Amino acid sequence: MSKTGGATRWAIVAMVFFAIMLNYVDRQILALLKPTLEAEFQWSNQDYANMVSAFQFSAAVAFLGTGWFIDRVGLRLGFAIGVAVWSIAGMAHAFATGVLGFVIARVVLGAAESIGTPAAVKSAATYFRQEERSIALGVGNTAPNIGAIVTPLVIPALAIVLGWKAAFLIAGGLGLVWVAVWFAIRVQPVATDGPEPTPIAWSSLLRDRKVLALAIAKVLSDQVWFFMLSWLPDLFHRLFGLPQGTVGLPVALVYVFAAAGALTGGWLPTRLMAMGWSVDRARKVTLLIYALLILPVSLVLVVSSPWSAALLLGLGLFAHQGFSTNLFGFATDVFPARVVGSAIGMAAFCGNMWSIVLIQLAAVSIANGWGYGPLLAICSGSYLLALGFIQMLVPVIVPVDESERGTAFAH
Repeated sequence: MSKTGGATRWAIVAMVFFAIMLNYVDRQILALLKPTLEAEFQWSNQDYANMVSAFQFSAAVAFLGTGWFIDRVGLRLGFAIGVAVWSIAGMAHAFATGVLGFVIARVVLGAAESIGTPAAVKSAATYFRQEERSIALGVGNTAPNIGAIVTPLVIPALAIVLGWKAAFLIAGGLGLVWVAVWFAIRVQPVATDGPEPTPIAWSSLLRDRKVLALAIAKVLSDQVWFFMLSWLPDLFHRLFGLPQGTVGLPVALVYVFAAAGALTGGWLPTRLMAMGWSVDRARKVTLLIYALLILPVSLVLVVSSPWSAALLLGLGLFAHQGFSTNLFGFATDVFPARVVGSAIGMAAFCGNMWSIVLIQLAAVSIANGWGYGPLLAICSGSYLLALGFIQMLVPVIVPVDESERGTAFAH
């Protein structure tokens, strides 16, 4: 099935959306089934933290290559390979018999899933013009949240009815279906006439202050996202005594807010630019709004209801996803499509590596009786700090010329 230009380019957004949604279903299953698997395999909190850290480390290292891989191989083949491998790795969890088996499955899953972020951002840079990219990124960036909403509502119930192994097998199998549909779709990119631009060397990117700004911002924001993704069910279980059968409901509500944050994160700067604001002003004011919204997240420790906690945490992840969408928008503002995958890959490597620190700190904090207080305090201040670094390193966002944006979908 071949499609060209115009509204049909949103077929790519839809496919990216479903791929990233399935990505987050695969990665979140372990957190939601933690009580069941903990009882069956006699895990400790440190065992769990090590499994999650193995995933993060693998994904981080892979980000150094997957951005380059997408830039060189192209979206069509590269994205399909990534989705196929992570789906098979997700299914492999069903055959694990102990901590080592889960660690191996998580390592492969993390490495393959790292292709999702550069592929998603590159699709926006390749298929959409400046005035459309923030909306495309916002829609695409709701996918993790939809996955995070669906997973706690479906997976615990599925595990109760069919067993925990079936949960892994079904989720992974859906990814293989996605690959077949992906190969059936063709959409022409928004390209300009003229020869394909010469690729930019990694050495040039490493010296670019814009890459440094993006990397630091990803470090400070990604640590919050991956901490929440890994420990949120446990937080509700510990603070409010919610069992596995009911913990999914407030967790799902949190991610409903996160999905709304991603959508507003794409809509708001687009609206401001339509009103005549510069890209620099629209992008940074939007980032500031979301950085301020997450400040109250630590108040979750003083509320008595899991639903009040869900609202506070939901506001926090609303802010995170709005902020994150605009970080991706910043990347497409300042990097041409031919290198945006590499730039995002470098930044995501840094974000994933540092996230391991907060994931491990959670296990240490719980073990020492400090609880979630220090972790939530870190979350609340991370985004203002990230915006400060962006302003210092990139005082004015100057959008890359539209002529730099042409690349091909099929290689």
